[in-house]
Amino acid sequence: MTSNLKLIQQGAEAKIFLDEKNNLISKDRISKSYRIPELDKKIIKPRTKAEKKLLEKASKIINAPNPLPLKEPNIIKMPFIDGEKLSDYLNDFPFEKQKQIMTKIGESVAKLHKADIIHGDLTTSNMILVKNLGENLVNDKSHNVSKDKSADRLNIDKKRGDNKLNDLRGREDGNGFKIFFIDFGLGYISKKIEDKAVDIHLFKQALEAKHFQHWEKLFEEFQKSYSKNNSEAKQIFERMTAVERRGRYRH
Repeated sequence: MTSNLKLIQQGAEAKIFLDEKNNLISKDRISKSYRIPELDKKIIKPRTKAEKKLLEKASKIINAPNPLPLKEPNIIKMPFIDGEKLSDYLNDFPFEKQKQIMTKIGESVAKLHKADIIHGDLTTSNMILVKNLGENLVNDKSHNVSKDKSADRLNIDKKRGDNKLNDLRGREDGNGFKIFFIDFGLGYISKKIEDKAVDIHLFKQALEAKHFQHWEKLFEEFQKSYSKNNSEAKQIFERMTAVERRGRYRH
């Protein structure tokens, strides 16, 4: 890694670096020392490729970063979304604003599921809230550049058709904010009602754990919005109830 990369997060599976010069995020999957090197490469490469494909597919239908073409088998590069991690700020908003956010999340998750995309880790920690889009989307404070110049800098690899500005500006919702979904590392493609139900079950658990003050009403808003945007919603929520009754779940 070069000197202009700043480590901003490290988990068990990956390190996240910020390239402040180019306003890019690099997700570097961590090699496991307990694995044979050849096996390690065989595991990491397809997982990296699969996550990139999910991000590409998701970014066409909801607000998600559209990754650049892979140059290394373990690293995904994508635009830096300059916003607030929703898990840190949701509780601070007025209740009506929280409900608006749940409505938007429900709509986006419904669109993902209609496209058979299972996120795999639906929590507010993997959602970025962006306000005043176009002005604070990219961290340009130190560069003092105009909105238009900032936009031009973000249009990286334009000739290859990747990382277009529209992928970052997001889809208008009329509420003065956008919700971007990140970290599809545990995601996969599935048509199964069970898998979609488990995805939502995880989100419900996350609300209860992190946003417990209003979690039931917030989930109701999510459920209403999801149901308006997915014709399979009735089956999915019925299956989610069955999942909860079992007290366990499976993929």
